[in-house]
Amino acid sequence: MADKTSLILLSIFVIAAIKVVQVVHRRYFTPVGRLRGPPSESLLFGNMRTLNNAARQHVYLSWADQWGSTFRINSWLSASAVFSLDPKLIHHVLTHDMIFWKTEEARSNLSSLLGKGALFVPSHHLTSYTAADHGMVDNPAFGPTQVRELTEIFLESSTNLVKYWTNVPVSDDGSRRIETIDGLGKMTLDVIGLAGFDYEFDAMNPAVEDPVRRAFKKVTSRPPKGNAFAVLRLFIPSNLLTSIVRRPFGNVKAMFDAQNTMMELGRKMLEKKKSQYSGGVEKRDVQGRDLLSLLFKANMATDIPEDQRLSDEEVLAQVPTFLIAGHETTSTSTTWCLYALCKAPHIQAALREELLAMSTDMPTMEELNGLPLLDRVVRETLRLHAPVTMSRRTAMEDDVLPLQTPIVDLNGKTMTEVPVKKGELIVVPILALNTSKAIWGPDAFEFNPDRWLEEPEAASTIPGVWGHLMTFLGGQHACIGYRFSVVEMKALVFTLIRAFEFEFAVPADDIVPVGLVIQRPGLNGAKEEGAQLPLLIRPIKRE
Repeated sequence: MADKTSLILLSIFVIAAIKVVQVVHRRYFTPVGRLRGPPSESLLFGNMRTLNNAARQHVYLSWADQWGSTFRINSWLSASAVFSLDPKLIHHVLTHDMIFWKTEEARSNLSSLLGKGALFVPSHHLTSYTAADHGMVDNPAFGPTQVRELTEIFLESSTNLVKYWTNVPVSDDGSRRIETIDGLGKMTLDVIGLAGFDYEFDAMNPAVEDPVRRAFKKVTSRPPKGNAFAVLRLFIPSNLLTSIVRRPFGNVKAMFDAQNTMMELGRKMLEKKKSQYSGGVEKRDVQGRDLLSLLFKANMATDIPEDQRLSDEEVLAQVPTFLIAGHETTSTSTTWCLYALCKAPHIQAALREELLAMSTDMPTMEELNGLPLLDRVVRETLRLHAPVTMSRRTAMEDDVLPLQTPIVDLNGKTMTEVPVKKGELIVVPILALNTSKAIWGPDAFEFNPDRWLEEPEAASTIPGVWGHLMTFLGGQHACIGYRFSVVEMKALVFTLIRAFEFEFAVPADDIVPVGLVIQRPGLNGAKEEGAQLPLLIRPIKRE
């Protein structure tokens, strides 16, 4: 036992020594280390505390004003990293995903909560797993045809949320005080349950206490905190670390517990699906509105090559991924939309006038997409309040990053490209690109849906998969569920704005972004209480 402990400690020392040598080399002896940029704020954390703070997006843009569109920041242990708002560079990184992978830190965090689903898969598996399997299985679940069929579920669940909030007690002035994030979270959980897995969470029923709901609340309601286990995972391989710390703690333990809860639910749902089918099916037989049916039936199809099928474990790995991705991002985006409409009551009134002109409570997907102001409001919300603020990539081999805008290094040399070495970090600043004044004009930080009446020419260079925005990223790892999310958000806003008038329940200045990397609204002075947005609602009286 003593020999094993000594071997583990020796391994940790060797790994730490190698890491330090790599950091020093990248900092002083590579082209990235010679880029201009802000000074390190901490020897251990570099600029990462500022980088990870969702409330400090303006700092990134002030760095760009000072150092140019591409500059150096200091990562963990003050290692040099590339931070860039250059569209050409970002396009290169996102479209060369065999070279630029999600960072080990990001993949470790994702696997803790989601398992090894679609968001975890490393780029070297793309040809054998993501591109083949997900192109054949996942994408049909999020195509226009499938989302069109799911629109009814979006609208019905939105109507249930109206009823849920209508049951909130009325105050003396006729208003009801709601906790927006709580209600929207329950609604979107119901949607992903039905649309994704043909499963009824019944989240808005106070008599039902679902274990998955409890798990979600535990890991998403409060901003994550750093702890020793989380920091160690950045520098020590996971298999070695788990041999030392067999019982993770704090938020990391909560994530593992939530993953186990969701995987157990997935096993039950998969067994239920298996009991519904016997024998093989062909691809043309793959029908049904929920994702799990498509995954399962397509996996059984006799005309799909054996090496392109998903195993039961691979199907199960998608359950936590789509539960979280399909629930959290839409509820967060819609929360920010209601926040923006409360700050701009004249836009809320104009939107309500457009929506009430519809003669039906159950429009089709095409009818929702055909509402011009609703479309502009959703686009502007997703521009100004992208839920995920950035994405990070690690170079897995030496490469050269092309630049649209030349920069000047510390030696005064003009650079039209940036050579990067294997292991170096590149930051894709989603929210900073979405709010860059160089792209969106001097009012880039203002909520102005009318900017979409004449989209800025500079926005056409942004390599995003949707709406010339980085909100859903681009390339192979772009969000495959963006249509699902956008139409669900439109259905929510359509239903809620027709039903209620919204206003702040607290001073607007008290509401600030909280969280790390993912931004949610919270209250200044009460950030430790987690994400929250208290609003007042009043029912709309229709003639």
